[in-house]
Amino acid sequence: MMNYVSAETLADAVRLQKETGYAFLAGGTDVYPALEHGWRPKGLLDISRLPELSGGIRAQGGWWVIPAMTTWAQVAQAQLPPQFDGLRAAAAEVGGRQIQNQGTVAGNICNASPAADGVTALIGLDARVVVAGAAGEHEVPLQEFVLGNRRTAARSGELVTSVKVPAASGPHGSSFSKHGSRRYLVISLVMTAAFIEADALGRVARCCIAVGACAPRSLRLVAAEARLTGMSLGQAAAFSLAGAELDVLTPIDDVRATAAFRRRMARELVERDIRSIALQLQSDRH
Repeated sequence: MMNYVSAETLADAVRLQKETGYAFLAGGTDVYPALEHGWRPKGLLDISRLPELSGGIRAQGGWWVIPAMTTWAQVAQAQLPPQFDGLRAAAAEVGGRQIQNQGTVAGNICNASPAADGVTALIGLDARVVVAGAAGEHEVPLQEFVLGNRRTAARSGELVTSVKVPAASGPHGSSFSKHGSRRYLVISLVMTAAFIEADALGRVARCCIAVGACAPRSLRLVAAEARLTGMSLGQAAAFSLAGAELDVLTPIDDVRATAAFRRRMARELVERDIRSIALQLQSDRH
């Protein structure tokens, strides 16, 4: 029999976790399969009813705030600016409809899979994670929070309360692309996410490029971002990656694909993402 307790507030959850050492339970879409495969925590601490983790996606002080208990179905259905087109596309790829209805944004992050579609899409938006624990609350860039396969920077007893995305003020667009061995219900071989914000002169003012399933964690292509920033939208519409800009990736050979294939596909998807966003923004100016 599994020990189980339920928290009613964030402070209650932090206290109970410190007292019991139980694992947090929210949507359960990662917890229950882990139990089926032999994982045996001391017990489960249900945080699914905490008001501090809910409330809907909202704009707040120059940020978009996504509460931890937001499900992927809610992300896909939310009325949000084009900045989130890529994230909504990724939300539709997170498992099947049942998983999307139950699985949470924070759960996808804390599971820390290298092939997590939602994590790549959020890193492609320069997202930050808000984490709370006995020592209080602090923020961490999502790329720094996810350390590797099933590993995060969360300290003992800490839980994610929300994800924050810096709001775009100028013309902007985003994209998410995924390649797998079939169309639906598949672990990504490669996925990419991109975001571009333009200035009044039609130049790239801010951008993010993320690649997943090509390293132990999703990564940003910071060298490519630096070169893209300042380009005209016309130049960005013909953007090609330099070879060295992919050197941060460390894809592997496995039963699903070779490392060389993953690298080629990452290049193809990133270039397609950047070009399509730039072309759309260029079209919107005329």
